[in-house]
Parts: sequence; structure tokens; C-alpha cells
Amino acid sequence: MSYSIAIVGRPNVGKSTLFNRLMARRSALVSARPGFTRDRRTGEADMGGHRVRLIDTAGLEEAAPGSIAQRMRAQTEAAIAEADLVLFLLDAREGVLPIDAHFAQAVRVSGRAMILVANKCEGGAGLIHEAFRLGFGEPIAISAEHGEGLADLTAAILAALGLVPRRKAVDADATAGPSARSLPIRIAIVGRPNSGKSTLLNALLGEERVITGPEPGLTRDAIAADCTWDGRAVRLFDTAGLRRRARIADAAEKLATSDAVRAIRFAEVVVLVVDAEHPFEHQDLAIGALALEEGRALVIAINKWDLVVDKAKTLNALRRTLKDRLAQVPGIAVTPISALAGLGLDALMSSVFRTYETWNRRVPTPELNRWLAEALERHSPPASNGRRVRIRFMTQPSARPPTFIAFCSRPDALPQAYLRYLSNALREAFRLPGVPIRLRLRKGDNPYARK
Repeated sequence: MSYSIAIVGRPNVGKSTLFNRLMARRSALVSARPGFTRDRRTGEADMGGHRVRLIDTAGLEEAAPGSIAQRMRAQTEAAIAEADLVLFLLDAREGVLPIDAHFAQAVRVSGRAMILVANKCEGGAGLIHEAFRLGFGEPIAISAEHGEGLADLTAAILAALGLVPRRKAVDADATAGPSARSLPIRIAIVGRPNSGKSTLLNALLGEERVITGPEPGLTRDAIAADCTWDGRAVRLFDTAGLRRRARIADAAEKLATSDAVRAIRFAEVVVLVVDAEHPFEHQDLAIGALALEEGRALVIAINKWDLVVDKAKTLNALRRTLKDRLAQVPGIAVTPISALAGLGLDALMSSVFRTYETWNRRVPTPELNRWLAEALERHSPPASNGRRVRIRFMTQPSARPPTFIAFCSRPDALPQAYLRYLSNALREAFRLPGVPIRLRLRKGDNPYARK
């Protein structure tokens, strides 16, 4: 059984820093700016040999109804409701503030087991004695930034959950072997600010997992969420909106942008969300090109489709633009959706699964070389300096994306135009639309060199 542990507290007490420390890696973005975390982020960590689920939350604070802060607080309250244990963080340097006491009472009313944690205790206890006023007993003194006191915190967590430390966690899935489990397809949802990425994530999950609203730039961390769609496990990553680099001046936005780019590199399929009212602006195409350069499978979702009047004409125009501007990968799937109304989601996920299968496709070597012989017969490589370039054979060493190596006599002499011919012929012959193809040249051994 996996337990859930929510880390809560007012803004800027070190929740994300503690989350990263317990995860043993930099997962959540950390900033000195209060209120940087907005959505709840989850991750699995090893706690004394047991696998537990950690939930990083936004800072608890009073907020007006409908405001961003109020939506952030709703996300934190949802995290408390689903947790088995709550770690309530205080800032030992500042002591107990009235807002700490107010929200400690709110956590007490929730009925969840709670551990009081005094953070930022490096170099002395600070005002940790003030924590006794909350009535939760003795706080555990730690420094999340410096890794101090984590052994005591781990022992307290295990005791609160009724667990006994053990050397190594037993993973039933791992012992069953890879055939007994289905790894989720990693899908990154990307796009410009305010294109509807978070709304799409919530629509696919069927719940308000992340905060949404008309304000651009609400999402900062790349938030991961698991679900099952049509019997297949998927892991969705909601990301911050990506703007042109020249327009990014704020340090917080720089962190969010780097996290979004990292999500693209980690993903298997990238869903580029495009606003139907302002489709395929320069930044949309730049994001799509980035995903393709990273070798990811790309699917384009045209959001807010319910607002389009002439749908057939608009869709044809969008496909023509895509064909011209991302010509390096023809056949990219384009799916109209309305994330807010929940329309087109089945078609979108069908495109995702279909593109994912294409991205994983392998071609048997004999079949590949039969095709190569026909392609060379139709259009032989051009001569260079009066000498022919011979392509002897081809193999596919890997997929994800499909990668092919052609062994030839003089790789440097083969022009890019001929490589494009081979790539396009590969796509057509082996049904590889909409995914990047890597075609590399390698010099073959001369069979007469030893003689």
C-alpha cells in the first residue's frame, strides 16, 4: 500500500525545497518569491524502504473568492483531503505567525494525522519554541535546504503511518517483470500562454487538477498526473506557456520555461495546444520545431474549436500552413478540440496513441534493404567529382524516433537533397507519417582494403 503525504504551510516556508529533498532530486521549482508554487505536484519517494506519494502544495493564505490565491488554496485543500498524513511547515526564523495558527486549526479540523515541522533551523533553533503554542506537541527541527534533521523527520513519518523501516522497498511490479506491468505513455501538453493547456489536462483527467483562468501564466511547474484512457495508462504533464525568449525577463518565468522544455525532452508524445482564434503564430511553430528536434512524437490540438465559424475552411487553411512551415515532418496529426466543453478528446487521444505506435515502429532489415534496392533503382545517388556514391545497405538500430543508418562509400559526398528523397520515400513505404525520422550515414568497410 502506498501512503500519501501532503506538505502544507503558508507561503515561502520551504515546502518545495523539502519536497525536492525527500524526493532526492530537483523536481519542484524553488524560488525565494512567496507564492511561486500554484498547483499541487506529486511524486513517489522512498521513505525508510517504503514507497510513499508526496504532494507539494501552494502556500496557504487568505484570499478573495475567485482570485488566483483562492484557487491555489482550493488545490491545497484538495491535497489535504486526499492525504494520509500532513506535514505542516513553519519558518523557525520568523516563529509562529497568526496565519500559521489559523491554518493549523484548519488542518486540525480536517482530521488528518499531522506532523509539525520547523524548517530553516540551520545554525540554531531560532524561534522554534513558539511552535508549542499550536498544541501539536514538539516540532521536528529541520533544514530542508541543507538536509539537516531529515532522519528524525523520516522516523516520525514512519511512526505516524505505522510503518517499520526496512532496507529496501519491495516493488511487486518490479519483481513481476516488465510483461506484468504497463508503463504509462508520457505526454507533455505544451503551447503558448493562455492557449488552454491546463484546461485540457483537467478535461482529460475529469477533475480540477490544476488551476485555470483567463490570466496568462498561471501554470509554473510542469505538473504530472496519471490516468487511464481507453484502457491505456498515460502520464500527462501540464507545462507553463512558452513565449519568445526575448520577451522573458522575469526570473520566475525563466524557471517555468526551463521546466517546460525539460518536460518536452522527458516526454514521448508532445501535444501542442494551439488557440484556434490565433492559430500557428511564430511561437507555435517554434515550439513544434523544438519537439521535433528533440525527436518527440508530435500531435497538434486546435483548441477553442467551438468558437470557429467556418470550420472546414479554417481546418484546411491550418493544414496548409502546417505543411509549409513544418515541412520537415509531413503528416503531423491535427485534431480540433474544445477543452472547456470536453469536445474532441477521444479523437485527440486516438491521434496520440496512433502517433505513439508510429514513433515506436521498427522495420525488419531484409524488408528495409529490399526497399533500398528499389529506391536506388528509381533514383540513384548523384555522382560527386566524377565518382559514384554507393549505398551498400541500411539498418534500423533504434526506434523512438525511427532511426536508420545507411552504409555508403563516401558519406560526405551525398547531398542533402538526396537524403530528403530517401527520408520521404521511407515515410511513404513504411507508413511513418507525423514523426521525426533520423537518417544517418556511415562509411562502409572497403571489401578490397586488405587485399
